[in-house]
Amino acid sequence: MSATRDGKMWRCQFYYKDWQGVSHKKNKRGFKTKAEAEQWERDFLQQQQRNLDINFENFVQIYYEDMEHRLRENTMRTKKFIIDLKIIPYFKKKNMNEIKASDIRAWQNALMKKGYSETYLKTVNNQLSAIFNYAVRYYDLKDNPCRKAGSIGKSHAGEKEFWTKQEFKQFLVTVENKPETKMAFLLLYWTGMRIGELLALTYNDIDLEKRTISVNKSYQRIEGRDIITPPKTPKSKRIITIPPFLTEELKEYISHLYGIMADERMFRFTKSYMEHEIIRGIKASGVKRIRLHDIR
Repeated sequence: MSATRDGKMWRCQFYYKDWQGVSHKKNKRGFKTKAEAEQWERDFLQQQQRNLDINFENFVQIYYEDMEHRLRENTMRTKKFIIDLKIIPYFKKKNMNEIKASDIRAWQNALMKKGYSETYLKTVNNQLSAIFNYAVRYYDLKDNPCRKAGSIGKSHAGEKEFWTKQEFKQFLVTVENKPETKMAFLLLYWTGMRIGELLALTYNDIDLEKRTISVNKSYQRIEGRDIITPPKTPKSKRIITIPPFLTEELKEYISHLYGIMADERMFRFTKSYMEHEIIRGIKASGVKRIRLHDIR
């Protein structure tokens, strides 16, 4: 270890070789104690290794660095949130090549005691399995201990709730004085668009003469930033034909959009606003509770 004093703080300075065998000098400052500096150096050197004699927490950082170039930003944020909160605390100091199926089952049992939904249990378990699949494919781990341990949870939580036409009409009354919100719910209900697809719509995507809507992008609000991305899957790009009554509703709505540019978003709010409105509308109208996602 090469931790040295740096004024009132500590720093570490050392050499390492990258994955191509090229030698580099690393200098990191700002540690409060010598132990912190030495631990940072150990973790960094572990993450440069190409073998699995590395603790789980450091291997996950390697996994993150690779996956963040391949996944959409919001998908990556969700993945990190689940792994950091539900998986790393349990396995962080265990070496990757020492984690057994029995360790996985013990973690699964602890998770199942917390009362999470079946679909959430499945999601969390899948994230852990994905890490080990990555280790098998790219770091020559012999097998995935999650497969031996077996899965937990369910992919689907039974039948999806939905609104009848009458229930939807009843709900719409609660947003009658909010034209933008009403139009958004009309499109969700009658077109089957995802909420992100709806919120990404621009005037250019609407053809009132042909009665079509072009779905070719998705909107997300991430850490205060408006992000436009491709749709969830390549097949999600599509042309939707809308019924005459919905075309008339759209025509009326668009006629009141003064000064909007053809490539600007038609709906200026976010998913969280729509989630708030559906909860408020359900309480006010008395219709059965469904999720925003269930409208489509």
